[in-house]
Amino acid sequence: MLQSLPNLITVGRIILVPVVIWSIASGNMLLAFWLFVAAGVSDAIDGFIAKRFNAQSEFGAYLDPLADKALLMSIYVTLSLEMLLPRWIVIAVVSRDIMIMGAVVLSWLLNKPVAIKPLIVSKLNTAAQIALAAFVLASTGFKFEAGQAINVLLILAGGLTFVSAAAYLIEWMKHMALDAPETGR
Repeated sequence: MLQSLPNLITVGRIILVPVVIWSIASGNMLLAFWLFVAAGVSDAIDGFIAKRFNAQSEFGAYLDPLADKALLMSIYVTLSLEMLLPRWIVIAVVSRDIMIMGAVVLSWLLNKPVAIKPLIVSKLNTAAQIALAAFVLASTGFKFEAGQAINVLLILAGGLTFVSAAAYLIEWMKHMALDAPETGR
């Protein structure tokens, strides 16, 4: 049972996605903020349980980042539709994640599976994206003026998203070139 507990918590986080989206779309930003915080806490708890009690699984290794991406991308798209985030940041965030998922799938289809390991810049990128989403939800939910902080977070998240996408693309191209036959190009 303990081995499946982290996965059950992760599934709970996936179930939260439509509730958070509904909260944002219905204008209940305070609820959306607290659900986002709960999702973050559940992510930390499932990771702690998995590591501390040796309850890690291959399924969980794939499910956990998918849950995180589903939540973050959904929030970004919804915040953009509600005119609370500019389109360019949403396009950057979603495009980066689709590029990474596409590269992983393509590698698998070409029988050259790539190991999924987060880069340091990717961890910084995720932190910046989470901070931006949390700040927008908090400033709207608690009704405080975002000021220049929103612009700083937008630039930080946007820049790290671009750098992270480039870093993954370079790593993926190196991986795909390993043992590749010469084509004369």
